[in-house]
Amino acid sequence: MREATPQYRIIFNWDGAPLDYDEHPQSTERLMEQVYGPLEGTQVDAMFWSIGSHEAEWPSEVHERLGDGEGRVYKSMRAMRHSENVRSMFERGENPFQAMVDRGHELGMDVYVSMRMSDNHFYGTRPEDFKRLNRGTKFRQDHPEWLLDVGDVPEQRGIGSWNMANPEVKEHKLSYIREACLQADWDGVELDWQRHPFHVPENYGYRLRYALTDLQRAVRRMADEIAERRGRSFYVASRVATTLESCRNIGYDVERWVEEDLADIIIGAGGSGTDPGFEAAEFKALTEGTNVRLYGGFDSIYRQKAERLLSHDEWRDAWLRAVATGYYDQGADGIYTFNWFPGKEPWRGLLTTLGSPDTLAGKNKLYTALHRSPTYLEGISPNAVNDRIYGQTAAVLYRSITQDGPTIDVPVFDDVEAQAEDIDAIRLMIEFEHWAPDDEVEVSLDGAVLGDPEIRDAAALSGDPTEVSENKWLVWDLTPAQAAKGSHAAKVVLVNRDSRIGVPLIVNSVDVYITYRD
Repeated sequence: MREATPQYRIIFNWDGAPLDYDEHPQSTERLMEQVYGPLEGTQVDAMFWSIGSHEAEWPSEVHERLGDGEGRVYKSMRAMRHSENVRSMFERGENPFQAMVDRGHELGMDVYVSMRMSDNHFYGTRPEDFKRLNRGTKFRQDHPEWLLDVGDVPEQRGIGSWNMANPEVKEHKLSYIREACLQADWDGVELDWQRHPFHVPENYGYRLRYALTDLQRAVRRMADEIAERRGRSFYVASRVATTLESCRNIGYDVERWVEEDLADIIIGAGGSGTDPGFEAAEFKALTEGTNVRLYGGFDSIYRQKAERLLSHDEWRDAWLRAVATGYYDQGADGIYTFNWFPGKEPWRGLLTTLGSPDTLAGKNKLYTALHRSPTYLEGISPNAVNDRIYGQTAAVLYRSITQDGPTIDVPVFDDVEAQAEDIDAIRLMIEFEHWAPDDEVEVSLDGAVLGDPEIRDAAALSGDPTEVSENKWLVWDLTPAQAAKGSHAAKVVLVNRDSRIGVPLIVNSVDVYITYRD
């Protein structure tokens, strides 16, 4: 059995954006400040650097270099800064990737190279159009027959992705990964299968799972060769979907990867935004008794424009604390972050608390039912067809003939009964879209009908001139016994719908908000 990876509290994935953060020419020293300044002094124990997916960001005699396809004439300042900054570093005889490893080690962090297995920012470009539009690498332009097309993928974002059932595609990808792994003395490599999760034709994922396992196995063998050559471990991390069902649908044979020891780290993460539906307990059952580490993935903030009774910052922090607490309770070894851009969101407070159950204890938490938005009436968000598949909200509320309605589960992982003296308040908060004055619902929690709620409108808290909006929140105070650790079932039954409103009432959110005394 291979040596286990260290247990990282937080893994921080940088998508390469710091190369864009300074005007050309950026110095290597300045790049290190941009990369590690937000991470130094936090619970981040490993930094994963996304080195690209298509062109080589290093001097390569095999793969097309970043910028060459455009003749080093770019369509944006951002693209120019990114490409020319990294190229200039190598032209000056510097190696920014080795500098990242060295600086990370000085700070006590392991540093991995991250490989996006099917990064697709082609926005629906058809295979036959890549050459005409001069998009992608020449290799991609020359082989439209190896690309996924309309009918192969469930949504536009997957069009133009590689079809990894083709051996030539996997050989090309393996060559790219091998070169990237040799650019610095990395501690390991991440195979980011979730960026983006389109690898074989739709509905063939399970049948062609062996094709993805083939590449996963080839990378493991390559990693073993690197480890043997340098005399220390070279780890393999894999970012996959949050449920075993979605993994099978896409083509990730996680069971076999664990059985064959093809990954040292498995990260459960969404394809679009944070998917808090990670089945950590089910994955833990697979990895129990092995050296495989398990991490719950956080991505960009989902539903961040929703109107809530909390400010965005309060909601974000309390929600992510609750999700992390649940991951640890179910056996996760740590937390993984993706597309967190310091400066756009104030992440530092989270990066100093999410990495341990101890630092999460006593902090406000917002536990919420798994949300899959929009409703089925409107379709699915981009990249999210295999995300949040067990989402219970948003739920369209119709009158039933047996006085029934949706039963929505909210898991609570804080032991509020044991901590009752430290708790300020516990509230059940349910958001209804299109709520009208004559609407009436009956809400029960774990079989007990609740009394009359306080009806609140987020608009009244926003500071805007209007104090009313399309949605209303129904709020109940709960006792610690009512919100005890475990899963709670909130049932919503429509009693009366305001006849003046021609669209159905929708249950948007079901939250249990726990606040602690200072």
